[in-house]
Amino acid sequence: MKLAEALLLRSEYQTQLESLEERISSNLKIQEGDTPTEDPKELLQRAEALSGELCTLVQRINRTNHALTLEGGETLSDALARRDMLRTRRQMLSRLIQTANQRDYRLTHSEVRMVLTLDLGALQREMDRLSKEFRELDTRIQGLNWTCDLLD
Repeated sequence: MKLAEALLLRSEYQTQLESLEERISSNLKIQEGDTPTEDPKELLQRAEALSGELCTLVQRINRTNHALTLEGGETLSDALARRDMLRTRRQMLSRLIQTANQRDYRLTHSEVRMVLTLDLGALQREMDRLSKEFRELDTRIQGLNWTCDLLD
């Protein structure tokens, strides 16, 4: 199995676990004398079994991420952490730019006038740089995911 397939399977397992939890919750309490539409004990057993499979899969993914390296020697684990940091910084700059671009509507000329304390052009250029770096790194990560086998 390729690493990318394992990542897709991990997502599927997580979705299935959420669904099982919802179904268990829906059948957890019933009116006295009624029967649940599904057996919550069976659903709970399925959720526990799936949790075990997910745990094993995540452990294998983590081992693989630690063992693989991108060109340049950076481990996949480190690249993933850097990609997350790039995403976080880019999102923060985007929110700051949106906040700065909100119009201040004054009712009269005597109200306080607001001025920007940061250079929006510089913020936008930095956001563009981070976006490009994120995109390039993500492409390298995705390429590695589809070419490398999942470790045991």
